Amino acid sequence: MHKTMSVKEASKLWGLTERRIAGLCKNGDIKGAKKAGRSWLIPADAQKPADKRIRSGIYSKNARPAKLPLPVGVSDYRLASSEYYYIDKTMMIKNFLDERPMVSLFTRPRRFGKTLNMDMIRTFFEKTDEDTSKYFRDKKIWSCGQKYRDYQGKYPVIFITFKDVKFNTWDETFSALKALFSAEASRHMELASSDKISEYDKKYFDKLLSADVTAVELSAALGNLSRMLCEYYGIETIIIIDEYDTPIQQGYSKGYYEDVILFMRNLFSGGLKDNRNLKFGFLTGILRVAKESIFSGLNNLTINSILDNKYSEYFGFTSDEVKEMAAYYNVSDKFNEICEWYDGYRFGKSDIFNPWSVINYFNNECEPRAFWQSTGSNDIISEVIGEADADIYERLTSLVNGNSFTTYIDTGVIYPQIKNNPSTVYSFLLVAGYLKAIKTSTAISGDFMCEVALPNKEISFVYNKEILRKLDNIIPQSTAISIQEAIYSGDGARLQTLIQTLLTQSVSCYDTAGENFYHGFMLGLCALLGGSYITSNSESGDGRYDIQLMPKNNRLPGIIIELKAEKNCSTDELKKLSKTALEQIEKRRYDTEMTAKGVKTIYKYGVAFSGKAVEVTIK
Repeated sequence: MHKTMSVKEASKLWGLTERRIAGLCKNGDIKGAKKAGRSWLIPADAQKPADKRIRSGIYSKNARPAKLPLPVGVSDYRLASSEYYYIDKTMMIKNFLDERPMVSLFTRPRRFGKTLNMDMIRTFFEKTDEDTSKYFRDKKIWSCGQKYRDYQGKYPVIFITFKDVKFNTWDETFSALKALFSAEASRHMELASSDKISEYDKKYFDKLLSADVTAVELSAALGNLSRMLCEYYGIETIIIIDEYDTPIQQGYSKGYYEDVILFMRNLFSGGLKDNRNLKFGFLTGILRVAKESIFSGLNNLTINSILDNKYSEYFGFTSDEVKEMAAYYNVSDKFNEICEWYDGYRFGKSDIFNPWSVINYFNNECEPRAFWQSTGSNDIISEVIGEADADIYERLTSLVNGNSFTTYIDTGVIYPQIKNNPSTVYSFLLVAGYLKAIKTSTAISGDFMCEVALPNKEISFVYNKEILRKLDNIIPQSTAISIQEAIYSGDGARLQTLIQTLLTQSVSCYDTAGENFYHGFMLGLCALLGGSYITSNSESGDGRYDIQLMPKNNRLPGIIIELKAEKNCSTDELKKLSKTALEQIEKRRYDTEMTAKGVKTIYKYGVAFSGKAVEVTIK
C-alpha cells in the first residue's frame, strides 16, 4: 500500500497554505492526488508543484499580488509592522504624548496586543545605533508633525516582560526573574566599560549580568539601571514592564503569593516612585492589584482599565479594522461570522474584537474555533467556579443561556478575594475577558455597577467547558447523555438511578451537604443539556421554582424541578419529601410561564436528597 499524506501535512512540508494545496489537487497539478470523502490524499513522495504564477521572476498578468502573511504570535513590532499584515496602532503614542503621564498602567485580557504595543512604544522611544524611524515613516504617528517625531529614538529604555514567568515555586520564579534582568542588562553593555559609571555601579552591573544577585539586590534593579543609563546618556530613562502580574497570578495559584508580592512591591517602588532618572513608565497586566500596595505611595500612576475610555481602541481590533482585514484577504462575506465568534468586548466606549482569535480565524481558512481558549491557562474561571456557591453558579449558568445581570465591579480586585469574598468573581471575569460590560455606571466612590453578559460564541464555549469541568470527576460523558435522555423522556426511575449512582461514587461531602449544594449539583447536570434555556429561582405562578428548562422549540418538553434536602432521612421519609416537592410545583402553579408560551408537554420533577440518597417523583 502506497503511503500518503494529508493536505495539512503537505502544507507544512511545502510551505503552502492548505487552501492552495487543495486547489492544486482539484486542478490536477499534484500527480497521484485522490479525493477521499471531503479530503485529499497525496502520495508521500509527491513533489512540490512549480508555481505557474511566475514567469521569469515576475507575476503573470492575471495573478493576484501576494498577500502579506498574518502575524500569528508575532509580538516584535519591527517584524510585525514591516513583514506582516499590521493594523496601525501608533496613534496610541500621540495620545500618550499629548498627556505625558509619568507612569501608565494598561490592564487588558491576555492576547489583546499588550506586548506588541509595548514593543511599539519601546521601538519608537529607544535610542539605538539603528535608525528606527523607518518603522514609523509610513504610520499614522509620523504624519502628526515634527513635535511628535522629536521624541523618536531619543531615550534609553529598560524593557522587561514577565509573560512567561509561570513556575511552581518562588525559587524557580526568582531564578527566572534574575535571568530576565540579566538579559536586559546585556542589552546595555555600553555601561560595563564606561568612564561615566562608577566602579561600585560597574560591580553591581556585573552581578546583574551574571544573575548572581540576592532578592534585595535584584529588587533595586530598575532604580539602579535607570540611574546608570541616565548618567551614560545624559537623559532620563523609560521603563516598560509588560505583563507585570503574571508572576503574581502564578504565585497565588501555586502558594508563594506573599513572596512575589513583597518582591514586586520593592521592585516597583525603587524604579517608579520618586525616581528622578525616570522619564516615563509603562506597565501592562490583567489586574490592577492596587490594593496590594504594590504601587504604594505611587501618586504618579495613571490607570487605564477596560472600563476607561482612554486608549480603548488600541488593544484589540475595532469593527472598521476587521472589515478592512476581511476585505484585504477577500473574505468580506465572513464578517458576520467573525462578529458572532470574536466581537462583543466593550473597552470604555469602544466595541472591540479579540485580535488573537481574529488573526487565527483568517489564518485557519476562516474556520471558527475557540482559539483564545488554547492560548493559556483558564485558571481564573476554574478557580471562580470552584469557589462558587449556588447563587453564583446559577448566574454563571444563566450567562451560557444568553442572559445578563447587573453586578458591582471592582477593577482593583485581588486574587485572595476569590475565597474571602466570592461575589468578587464577576470583577475577575470581567477584567480577564470572560465577561463584557453592556452598561456601566460609576458610583460616587469611583466603583462601578455593570450589566454583564458573555461577549461571544468563543467565550460561551469556554464557559460551557469550564462549567462542565466542575463535574468532570463524577459525570462521565455517557452518563451525561443518559441523564439528558431520562429527563427529556420523563423517565423518573432512570433519572433517580443515574443520580444515585453519581452520589454513591463521589466524595463523602454529600453526607453533610445542604440544599444549596444540591441546587448547584442539579444546575450542573442541567447545564449538560442542550435545546433548553435554563433558569433558576425565578417567579412563575404563585412562587419561585428551583429550576426550569424552557424548550427552545416545541419538539422538546418543558422541565420544572423542585428540590428538597434533609439530613438522615429514611427511605419512606425521602419518598414523602419528593412528593412534597412535586405537590409544591402543582400547588404554586410553577408551570404558568411555560403554559402561557404554548409548551405542550411539561414534565414536573420533585427531587429529594439526603446525604447520598435521592428520590425522584414525576408527573
